[in-house]
Amino acid sequence: MPITPDQNAAIKEIITTIISQTAPRGKRQLAAMFMDLVDRRGWPHYYEVIPEPRCLKQIQSGVEKGRYKEATDVYTDLSLVFWNALYYNEDDSQIAADAKTLKNTLEAEWKKRSVLPNTRSSPPPSSAQKVHGGVETKGESGPTPAPPPAASTSQPQSQSQFAYTKPIPIRPKSSAQNQPTPDVEVDVVSQDSDEEGEGPSAPVERDPRSEEIVKQLEKGLPRFPGFGEEGWMDEVTPGRLSDIVHTIKSYKDVIGNRVATCLESLPEDSSPALYLSDTAPISLKQIETRTRHKMYKNAKDFDKDMMRLFEKARRWHEPGTEAYGRALLLQRLYQALTGPNPIAPPYVSSTNFASLRAGPGNVKPVHSQESDLPSVTVNRTLTKDRVFVDEVHFKGWRLGVADWVHLSNPDDPSRPIIGQVFKCWLSDEFDKKGNPGITVSWYYRPEQTFHPANRQFWANEVFKTGHYADHPVEDLIERIAVQFAARHIRGRPRPPIWYLGFPLYVCDSRYRDHERVFRKLKNWNQCVPDEVRGKEEWMQIYPFEKTVYPPTVPSPFVGKGSTKGGPGVSKYPGGLISATEKEKEKGEKAEGQGEASSSRKRPQNASLGATATANATANAAARASSSTPARTITSPATFATPTPVPYQQQQAAAYQPPAIPRPAGPDRSVITAAGGLAAIGGLEQVERLPPETTRLLDRDPDTNEVLWFAAPPMNTPRASGARHSLAYLEFIAAKRRKAAGKGEGDGEGMDVDGKGPAKRARVAVPPTVMETTRQVLQQMQQYQEQMAVDG
Repeated sequence: MPITPDQNAAIKEIITTIISQTAPRGKRQLAAMFMDLVDRRGWPHYYEVIPEPRCLKQIQSGVEKGRYKEATDVYTDLSLVFWNALYYNEDDSQIAADAKTLKNTLEAEWKKRSVLPNTRSSPPPSSAQKVHGGVETKGESGPTPAPPPAASTSQPQSQSQFAYTKPIPIRPKSSAQNQPTPDVEVDVVSQDSDEEGEGPSAPVERDPRSEEIVKQLEKGLPRFPGFGEEGWMDEVTPGRLSDIVHTIKSYKDVIGNRVATCLESLPEDSSPALYLSDTAPISLKQIETRTRHKMYKNAKDFDKDMMRLFEKARRWHEPGTEAYGRALLLQRLYQALTGPNPIAPPYVSSTNFASLRAGPGNVKPVHSQESDLPSVTVNRTLTKDRVFVDEVHFKGWRLGVADWVHLSNPDDPSRPIIGQVFKCWLSDEFDKKGNPGITVSWYYRPEQTFHPANRQFWANEVFKTGHYADHPVEDLIERIAVQFAARHIRGRPRPPIWYLGFPLYVCDSRYRDHERVFRKLKNWNQCVPDEVRGKEEWMQIYPFEKTVYPPTVPSPFVGKGSTKGGPGVSKYPGGLISATEKEKEKGEKAEGQGEASSSRKRPQNASLGATATANATANAAARASSSTPARTITSPATFATPTPVPYQQQQAAAYQPPAIPRPAGPDRSVITAAGGLAAIGGLEQVERLPPETTRLLDRDPDTNEVLWFAAPPMNTPRASGARHSLAYLEFIAAKRRKAAGKGEGDGEGMDVDGKGPAKRARVAVPPTVMETTRQVLQQMQQYQEQMAVDG
């Protein structure tokens, strides 16, 4: 029966009611996720499971253009929108709840209008519930449908693997539906928590199904499509390619061991389990043979094979091992040989060929005024001597703002620097003009921080810092991803942010190395560049069917061999802080907060850098960090392990100068001038002056302490200096005459009491040009007058 005008009007009213319905709390549009079809490229499995995909925009357009012949067809399509969502998503998900609400609205509004025919509330025959079955069967995480038909062999491997497994009840999104998951509140508009992070906030016992859920999701995720076509090395001669391979193969470390064994031990075949960009066989021997016989048509093909070899080495060797570090060291050497400014032999470097002098944990802490560690990073992005660009290319990688990367670590190649790109630029320096580079924000690993021995970490956890460093593109190792904890426990990043096989880290806290404290992050927008800040479509995820917490691990300094000089302490820049010292600091901090609440609030950035005391305790308080929030002063942190700490770690642990004994003399320090510690109530009453104030004050040249006076100097006339007496001057004159061998009346020497030589004759000064000219003119005039008289 054709649709009548009254039925058409009623159907339009129902569609408008469904689209305009909002959530009870807030103004969230319930139908927003159902307006467009699911993105086929992002969710190919959805179209394998759902026989008849539908969306509200499609139905609304069909009604307006008169494409439906019967009103029941419109109802069937509308109900399919919500039945499909209920089938593909778990029961307790937000999208399933919205689908139930809108389905009930559809049924209620349809029944209200008598002009519309009666319909049924059961799933339509073309729904996934009827096609696959399992309408009434419910499992723990939603419907348990029958397996869908197998995918054709012409489909990509990732799709065919996914088609043979049980569908994961996750929430799909189309390209027009790039919104944060309603039930995943990630970006909270608040500052970082003032509470110190004591470790992951995950349950003590991890769900046994967590690994299965992760593996189930990863089965259908897209693989890395491969390197791009830009950023490869310039054309060189075949002989140069052979020299590069020979250099990589013969390079030895400081003790004479060949480093290339980490590449020679790789199997020639590429296992699919490594998730490589290319599964074709590749090995160092194969590349060497091709270069020897000049089989490479151009340098780009050679460059691609070398990068594939390093990619396989990174996936084959366990991260953090010696072999893994050797592979990354050789990759950095190779990139130095083939970069914009190739290095020349001998190939020796004290920084493992990295561009920076030091890496995370071995650099001067942010906001630290006094430190012997190298100043490598800054606390902001620089703009001098560079031209900013949207992206840079190197070795097939495309790097843009907000991308995460592994960079070469000058201290430990096996632990590459983790950073997020904040700026891409081309150098404007004279000798490096046009060379690409990136400015990144560093993330610290647990072994690069100072923490108590009882602190727990998530697997692959890293920490946001305030360090920003400029790196040339030759420092790049690979693309990676870092997920903030709120999203990491709910899914995996979508391409191109992350591909299966890429390293993936989780971040839950910020680490302040000048204070050695962790702060829980609540506002993730403050950690990312301005270009992506607040954009809802940035870093979308493939959701899990339920929340999955990563496993927890102990401190890297606590474990086998860590207290006996093993690798737990000796080679890491971080260290342990004793539990008693940590508890003492927390107790004093709580006491300081109580005092602040009962009196006026203390300044947040107060500093004690300007004060000095006559004892070691007060000196330690005076050397406290300038940006530490005002709190009671404690002694420097101590280490819980008896293992000897290496030199670099000692520098990081005590980057302030030692206390200097006070020399003999008056004590004009602040505390002494105030009457001593007892007069001011002890160290708890000491507050810190900002460094911009202390720089304006004079310091004692012996102790470097700020000089403090009770009052400004008095405004009195300055006393005149001493003068020589006449008797002394006579004595000096006589002495000089005697030294010259002349008597008292010789007429030379100083004129004392009128006894001395006559004044010297004035020195004749030659006339000036003007005076000479006037004299000549006057003589000529006199001559002419004389000639006239004689004439």
